[in-house]
Amino acid sequence: MLRRIVKTQGTRASASPLFYPAAFKDAVYLSSACGSRSGGTKIKEPAGPKVITPIPGPKTKQLLKELNEIQQANSVSIFSDFDNSIGNYFVDADGNIFLDTYMQISSIPIGYNHPDLLTVFEDQHNLRVLVNRPALGVYPGNDWPQKMRDVLLAVAPPGLDMVSTMMCGACSNENAYKAAFILYQTKKRCGKLDFSDEEVKSVAKNLPPGAPNLAVLSFNGAFHGRTLASLATTRSKAIQKLDFPSFDWPVAPFPLYKYPLDQCADYNKKQDEKCLSAVCELIEKWEKKNHPVAAVVVEPVQSEGGDNEASPEFFQQLQQICIGKGISLILDEVQTGCGPTGKMWCHEYFDLPTPPDMVTFSKKMMTGGFYFKRELRPPQPFRIFNTWMGDPSKVVLLERILKVMKRDNLLKLVLETGQYFKCGLHEVEAEFPNLIHSVRGRGTLLAFTACSPQLRDKIIVNLKKAGIMGGACGAAAIRLRPALIFEKKHTDIYLDKLRTVLKCLK
Repeated sequence: MLRRIVKTQGTRASASPLFYPAAFKDAVYLSSACGSRSGGTKIKEPAGPKVITPIPGPKTKQLLKELNEIQQANSVSIFSDFDNSIGNYFVDADGNIFLDTYMQISSIPIGYNHPDLLTVFEDQHNLRVLVNRPALGVYPGNDWPQKMRDVLLAVAPPGLDMVSTMMCGACSNENAYKAAFILYQTKKRCGKLDFSDEEVKSVAKNLPPGAPNLAVLSFNGAFHGRTLASLATTRSKAIQKLDFPSFDWPVAPFPLYKYPLDQCADYNKKQDEKCLSAVCELIEKWEKKNHPVAAVVVEPVQSEGGDNEASPEFFQQLQQICIGKGISLILDEVQTGCGPTGKMWCHEYFDLPTPPDMVTFSKKMMTGGFYFKRELRPPQPFRIFNTWMGDPSKVVLLERILKVMKRDNLLKLVLETGQYFKCGLHEVEAEFPNLIHSVRGRGTLLAFTACSPQLRDKIIVNLKKAGIMGGACGAAAIRLRPALIFEKKHTDIYLDKLRTVLKCLK
């Protein structure tokens, strides 16, 4: 049984075809988009998590059995009931209600079933964009240039005025690498657009000079995707790469900081210096074996690899190395983009003297793609190309999401909640120093580390049993990736459940 909620915009109230589960009888309004934050849309959430079956429950087990008969599905931990999930709360197939601090691997920006998003495709034009999904590289809609300008370029990283849409984070990185290779070779030809006969003949055999020996440098702990080139730069888990042929591309160490940062400044600075020195050595090494590095790809925060941070100075010096060598610097903001750090783009914290060459995105941005400097625009058509090159219906959703973010001042909320959340985690860290440590992060993109991988896994499992969805990363870290509408009251629930779990594990 579902009940209607009322959508309120400004002073005008009207019935809305939006629902919340009758099971949420103690539901409360989400205040980030209403109350003192005027003009928002009220979202009625449950008062807190509620677990009514073992985790996983019987329906989840049956669904997993059915899916495993069709495909390898043992990565599935839980099945979603999207009809009944709302705001910061996820409901599973068994009717359990979880406070979700992971949000489909950091992919849902303004919570489940946000009222403003549920009405997007009531508009007939938007519906037709969804139904008639165009091959964007050849037959884009007549409003596509306007959407690119008004939606994607409106939130472009400062200094980048070009963008190419893609389907996901992996293919965004894959095509960013291609753009870097094209630029590198175009410079090598002194800007000439014609290809030699030798290049044309050799490329069909996957041999130089048509298929040149070029490399992308990445870092230990990095995750950039699972397609072949992006996987070659992924360095986080063996299971992601085993059995797949790959490229001879260099990997540099990434800084591994000690915390708290203000007490470990000297050690962390030496980490920066050691890693940057290794980058220089690797670039020179690959040059000497005629396999030059055309690009460096790096995450502002290594998410899959353990939520590893690096200082603004590290990124500033890394950029200077790339500039000096004529190498493209690609910042992978697939997980850090679209506001979870309190800025639209995490690298805005780094005070880079010039914009990065490319910034890749996906997840909370709904569509994938990459922003880039004008010199990285391929000189010929069909170089960065596939059938769909993204999905315009996802840009329609992003347009509404950005309006909600601006209207409800969600970046400010992320900063406020994030500061409160981080302070709370530091308090828990002080209470249980033998269990967790190294609280870190910006905004609500936060993490802490358990004292062993086994302990981390127990914390994740017991939090889920207590009604908290979360994520693991690295060897022993727990990462937090809540929606941008996460508030202090949700933080209090999480911290209370975490304390309870840790007391039982003490």
